Amino acid sequence: MRETPIGLIRVAFVLACVAWGAVPALPQMVLTLTATTADAGDVRIDILRWSTDAERAQLLAAWTQPGAIGRGGRGRSAAEDDQFVAGNDPVPGGRAGRGGRGGRREAVEAPPQTPEASLLAALNNAPIVGHLWSSAEVAGYLLHYAVKLAEHDGSQRILLITDRRLGAWTNAWKRPSAPATNYEFSLIELRLSPKGRGEGKTSLTGKVAADAAAKTLVLDGYAAQPVALKDVKPRS
Repeated sequence: MRETPIGLIRVAFVLACVAWGAVPALPQMVLTLTATTADAGDVRIDILRWSTDAERAQLLAAWTQPGAIGRGGRGRSAAEDDQFVAGNDPVPGGRAGRGGRGGRREAVEAPPQTPEASLLAALNNAPIVGHLWSSAEVAGYLLHYAVKLAEHDGSQRILLITDRRLGAWTNAWKRPSAPATNYEFSLIELRLSPKGRGEGKTSLTGKVAADAAAKTLVLDGYAAQPVALKDVKPRS
């Protein structure tokens, strides 16, 4: 696989540290996968760790309960928010209401938050659990979600979510033959055989859905989506 500029920077950094007698401890990967694509060239996926149950639950809730996560994040509790809506929000000096004249402050109703916006906000606050690089792009993508599901037949499903849309840097990953979604993030679902090889599909053309039984986000109608990543396998 052709080394990406980011990879070259990492190598240069290590060599510089060696020259100065200080070798940094590079993060250990729990899994590194390679794949090929029709548009973005060769792909490498480095997974630093799997998302915890708490991290999975938070992102799942961000999608299924948009707006519920982070309520009261302005320094108020839910009860205080209700008080504000009722027009009884206290102000300094013991004066209630607007302008200190005892009037009732009118509630400003915020527009409903979409699942897409809610998930993107949660991703921006989620820890980094891996990276994805393609040979057709000069910059990579941060993974904020990595989940592995073991199937009964020994196969695996791996769910990954980036905080940017694949192809955000260039026109790579463009698939004009399939209807495109407009998510600003990307969900990648990999399906690997018991031998660790398989394929992957993305939310570039598929809708995101919640799998309540597996407690994760997945691609809706996986079988009907076009294959985006071929020859997915562990890096040798």
